[in-house]
Amino acid sequence: MPSPGVAAVDRALTILAAFEDAPEPLMLAELARRTGMYKSTLLRLMTSLQDFGYLVQLADGRYHLGPTPFRLGAVYQRANNLHDHAMPVLRQLVADGTESPSFHVRHDGKRRLCVFRVDSAHSTLDRVEAGMLLPLDRGAAGRVILAFDAEKGAAHDEIRANCIAVSFGERDPDCAGLACPVFGPGGKCAGALSLSGPKPRFTPDNIKAMSLLLLKAAGRLTRALGGPTDLLDSALAAAEADMRPARRARR
Repeated sequence: MPSPGVAAVDRALTILAAFEDAPEPLMLAELARRTGMYKSTLLRLMTSLQDFGYLVQLADGRYHLGPTPFRLGAVYQRANNLHDHAMPVLRQLVADGTESPSFHVRHDGKRRLCVFRVDSAHSTLDRVEAGMLLPLDRGAAGRVILAFDAEKGAAHDEIRANCIAVSFGERDPDCAGLACPVFGPGGKCAGALSLSGPKPRFTPDNIKAMSLLLLKAAGRLTRALGGPTDLLDSALAAAEADMRPARRARR
């Protein structure tokens, strides 16, 4: 369906979007393939994008994002203050000995964006980095976002009831993940806080222990963002009650 906006602006934004999942700078032919535009059209639009710092052309002829998107991202972070709230929470999870924490938000109908990431003190295999776009329908963080965006189904009902999703090998056969929601004002899901790492370390006991830490961290971040913590508090109480029999058995 055609956009109701300005066609030239739509095309320019389409060019920028072509770099979202590009691990390396792109040649003009690859940009034409990704955008569906003629090379002559691309060159005209990219001249303006280069003039304003959105794109740069490297010495070998390839194109990559310029400094302007980075500056706009910094402005976004300052305006939303999310970085100042989220990063201390992620660093504390690492200090508590968890797997690698990250924070994800919904990007569109099919993908989520990893906004923040801190590697754990353990070896990591999942290769998740801030700025990566990942599928919504695979991985614990994606399923949490879907569940709290009112996706229907028994699996999503269970996530809404427990505020926890666990995944094994959904994106990477050697990795596992654990995630829970973070809420903003009005109880809207602001994103998913997740832990990920090598699958062998996600034992039942470790999942229970990390779930407690994750729910507590999500509660702190939710309070910082001005959201309600009722669901997280209830899930935390249930998780703590579930841990007590195991603790008594070890004594």
